[in-house]
Amino acid sequence: MATGNEMKVSGHIQELVANPSPLGLLGLAMVTLVASTQKLGITSGVAYIIPWAIFLGASAQFIAGMMDFKHNNTFGATAFCGYGFFWFAVGMTWWMQTTGTIGKGADFDLHQLGFAFLGYFIFTMYMTVGAMGANKVLFIIFALIDLLFLGLFMSTLGWGGEFWHELAAYSEMGIAIFSFYGSAATVLNTHYGYTVLPIGAPFGPCYEKAMALKAGKK
Repeated sequence: MATGNEMKVSGHIQELVANPSPLGLLGLAMVTLVASTQKLGITSGVAYIIPWAIFLGASAQFIAGMMDFKHNNTFGATAFCGYGFFWFAVGMTWWMQTTGTIGKGADFDLHQLGFAFLGYFIFTMYMTVGAMGANKVLFIIFALIDLLFLGLFMSTLGWGGEFWHELAAYSEMGIAIFSFYGSAATVLNTHYGYTVLPIGAPFGPCYEKAMALKAGKK
């Protein structure tokens, strides 16, 4: 017998899963808000950022990603899990710094972290193309994440001056602002069943071609 959280589809029981995007965006918003204050010089140190990195930036996004797998949402699952794992790694790096595990010996090369940021910049670039097919708020968030990782890998690899650090700092604060908005919009729009906060329609050549292909199959 199907419960209130299940429905029967083609002879199979399918579990109904709520939209996990507000949770994932909340996790992203909280950790980038706290982390950006350190980059902007409003706060100092990283010790108190670690819990927010692990429980909000990492865990909340990872849970949202796993739930998106149940939605058969490849884009959402890859994005939330991918960035969730990023914050697990960053949280561990900060833990190593605060506990003195990282020293200045031969085993510590900051450039390795820089290349990790470069890898996530590449990842975010193609995910930004996917975000165009979701909504405009999500596209803005991903565009800001592009700028964040661009600033991080340039400054960490020593390929630029203070400009790249400031670019990363202000982009991260922007990510927090738009992620809070995206989380609020998704919660309220879903809860009330109409557009309380607009998020903008999907756009872009890939989206338009996808819509044309779907229309051609009908």
